[in-house]
Amino acid sequence: MFTGLVVGTGTLRSRARRGPGYRVELAADLDALELGESIAVNGVCLTVAAGGAGSFDADVSLETVDKTTLGRLPPGSAVNLERSLRVGDRIGGHLVSGHVDGVARVTAVAPAGEALRVRIAAPRELARFIAAKGSVALDGVSLTVNAVFGDEFELMLIPHTQKITTLGGLAPGRELNLEVDVLARYVARQLETSEADSGGGLAGALARAGLR
Repeated sequence: MFTGLVVGTGTLRSRARRGPGYRVELAADLDALELGESIAVNGVCLTVAAGGAGSFDADVSLETVDKTTLGRLPPGSAVNLERSLRVGDRIGGHLVSGHVDGVARVTAVAPAGEALRVRIAAPRELARFIAAKGSVALDGVSLTVNAVFGDEFELMLIPHTQKITTLGGLAPGRELNLEVDVLARYVARQLETSEADSGGGLAGALARAGLR
């Protein structure tokens, strides 16, 4: 489990075929990583398979390649890194599992004072989980949604986020790993189950849940 508060960036040194998936090597200016510990790389939960001073290796499965950008990032790319949450840590972002739901795409970037106003296109099947003032994780960064426009949503990147993550260099066309808020998934599932069991559609499900 993670919070979406990136601790720093690393660099993808190499990616090589290993069985049906890949083995990646990443440079990272972090304290020594333990074999088997979880680390989020651009929002993807990976397991440390080997490590040394300033670097670590991890395996990337075919499922991860299909759902994320890790299978096509060129060597030399910067990546966001976050170590897993420890019991007692502050949760300053939101709960992030590191299980990426799909790949989103930047459609527009515009300055807004010192911040950046960014518009993102989400895969259609994930757009229903994104709500204004809700949370999303993009390349592992916890962000608040400002507004929603159909399958697209808008957010602001403050100077601090631009400085310590890879999102400061966003441009239209850039692909980003998207994880929707897990709470939104559970609410949607509850409403779907209520509708299937009792009928009445979404309005009826909301009424039975005391939300209407």
